[in-house]
Amino acid sequence: MNFNTLFVIVPDKLSELIEKGEITKRYYNPGDLFENVHLILTNSDTPNLEVIQKTVGSAKLYIHNVHSGKRLFFLSLFYREYLLKIWSRSFIKLAKKYKPNLIRCHGASLNSFAAAEIKKKLNIPYLISLHTNYDEDQRKRASSLKEKILYSLNEKIEIYGLKNADLIMPVYKPIVPYLKRLNLEKYKVLYNVINPDNIQKKENYKIKKTLKLISVGRQFEHKNPIKILKSLSEINNVHLTLIGNGNYHKYLKNKSIELGVKNKVKFIPSMSNDALCRSLKKYDLFVVHTEYWEISKSILEALLTGMPIIINNRIGLPVPELNKKLVHYVDNSKEDYKHAILNLRENHEYRQKLGESAKSYAEKIWSPEVTEKKFVDIYKKFAIKYI
Repeated sequence: MNFNTLFVIVPDKLSELIEKGEITKRYYNPGDLFENVHLILTNSDTPNLEVIQKTVGSAKLYIHNVHSGKRLFFLSLFYREYLLKIWSRSFIKLAKKYKPNLIRCHGASLNSFAAAEIKKKLNIPYLISLHTNYDEDQRKRASSLKEKILYSLNEKIEIYGLKNADLIMPVYKPIVPYLKRLNLEKYKVLYNVINPDNIQKKENYKIKKTLKLISVGRQFEHKNPIKILKSLSEINNVHLTLIGNGNYHKYLKNKSIELGVKNKVKFIPSMSNDALCRSLKKYDLFVVHTEYWEISKSILEALLTGMPIIINNRIGLPVPELNKKLVHYVDNSKEDYKHAILNLRENHEYRQKLGESAKSYAEKIWSPEVTEKKFVDIYKKFAIKYI
């Protein structure tokens, strides 16, 4: 049985996600459960509706803008609760008009504050999916005084939205300690729904003359793949496709020339998620560096494909889901990456076993069919019916 209307309050600029190719089928409407989906953007973005339609499946798509940004920050006197309640009236007005059965928030910020206000006035339930551990990957990494102040002020909004939510859905286990610190118990780990139509399983683990590596992710300080680039200078017959952009992109391109590996690396700033998922099986190894306490979508995609993965031991606690049967760990050094790449190239049995173990486990836990059904079941449980 389908429901009539879903509200999704989105802090992201969808045009940027389109530009990066991060558009997934039915992402905002799992299982085509809702007939109408209203995406309420807390910004002034005007994304291409034809592209965004894919994210809501067969539902009728509506997009609304309720601006926030710097202007709201100052008008609300640095996020004073009683002033944010005035800002939230626009969301309540939309909810009165369209009567959503359920509200979904991506992340805990101004969007979840607005959802909490709708619930308070109209008793409409809301769910929050969390995609980061705010303590670990935001406040702990804040380097400037400005960042520290902003994250501190935002924490009050986070807590307000989270405490009033009907369910919190962290997308991996490293987020759970943050929720436990806040004594929040209404949560369930629900992994991201990965591209349902374009993941293609890797069946052939034979390597041709040139070893083909791929690395996917934002290119900045905490995901800097420079040690991977350096390792290539001492490996023959190897080629790396580096997909992603960020403030380290130009630096990495320059370093590839300086290191003499320019001809061994192809830089692709962005690629559609469909094309990326279809292409993964053509590569021999997935190689990545990250200091974040997370499982990125790109790693989930690689695991589901059956890619042998080389990843670094991060500074801090390991990601509990990524055990040594699924990925090959290295220290973040040129030598460790080099030895791992050479080891996996030479050891066909180990390389194939690593990829097949990843694929087998991922299909049970992270397959699009499994994860999408879990979201559908949760939505059905909490959505209200209008008589």
